[in-house]
Amino acid sequence: MEKRQFQRLMFAIVLIAIGWGIPGCGGGNGVDVSVSSTEGDATTSDADAESAPGTSTPAKQRGTIGYSAMDMGNPFFQIIADNLTRDAAAAGFELIVENAGGDVKAQAEHLDGFIDKQVTAIVLNPCDRLSAGPSIKRANQQGIPVFTCDTQCVAEGIEIAGHVGTDNEGGGELAGQAMVEVLGEQGGKVFIVDYPSANSCVLRVKGFRAVIDAHNKDRQEGRIEIVGQQDGGGEPNLGFSVTTAAIQANPDLAGLFAINDPSGLGAYTALEQAGKTEQVTIVSFDGHKEGRQAIKDGKFYADPIQFPDKMAIQTIENILKYLKGDEFEKVTLLPTALYRKVDADRDPELE
Repeated sequence: MEKRQFQRLMFAIVLIAIGWGIPGCGGGNGVDVSVSSTEGDATTSDADAESAPGTSTPAKQRGTIGYSAMDMGNPFFQIIADNLTRDAAAAGFELIVENAGGDVKAQAEHLDGFIDKQVTAIVLNPCDRLSAGPSIKRANQQGIPVFTCDTQCVAEGIEIAGHVGTDNEGGGELAGQAMVEVLGEQGGKVFIVDYPSANSCVLRVKGFRAVIDAHNKDRQEGRIEIVGQQDGGGEPNLGFSVTTAAIQANPDLAGLFAINDPSGLGAYTALEQAGKTEQVTIVSFDGHKEGRQAIKDGKFYADPIQFPDKMAIQTIENILKYLKGDEFEKVTLLPTALYRKVDADRDPELE
């Protein structure tokens, strides 16, 4: 074959290879790289710029959303982070996740960092119902919308673009009803493992106490007496400590309400060490997998369960509507459902 003919043949082969695509180049290997792109695909149309929340379909990069989680040690907030990440990416946004670990100072630093980065929007679960106020006010001044999820900030002089959470007061009422179911006509002493810095937990206790007060009204026998309420920090170690002190002060304790599953699990460990698991009944709150397993195993009596995945999905929907200028509910409270052992026994996620 002459040299010129050989060169033409090789050139044709290269053109064919480019036209068919070579594995490992472009999209031929099945790996989707569009979500991690920081500049987006210049050929993507505006019509393709977002996908429906609840899907994993990638979209053109449109900006960044900052999320400061209250405490990623609690599986509840990990579920929120996972769903926010998925739906933000599907809508074309990068999500920056920061874990405050329950530290109000760390959370303030996260929010200030988001503001300095000029993120498109901020999502947070306030560690404290007041302390996030100054950082939120600074975001307001910079024109960055702030969306709260699960827990609310009630500081004065701030603007929250939208909130999605649980009907915590209603959930607290369900917890109170569960405690009345347990103690029945005999009544007994009850202790509350609280977390007063979180507005959601303040509402849970309010609802719980309202039901207990209603039960006690005009009743001489079978009264339920709330003998104490201490800050369990929303986590196992402090929940263990305050419960240990409570059962020492009240050896005849009959019931315990924990404002979330981690503190409830810490309380159960304290009861176990004191040999009082048969005497004291725990009603908790949340319904993440560990809490539901505790119900199946007989450690908890019941949980008003929350839906963190729905919170995250609705939050991203609200952000997209806000950016479009569409109307949406500024406060959405999702109802809880009381989850007992009968529910745990048919729960496919449990052992």
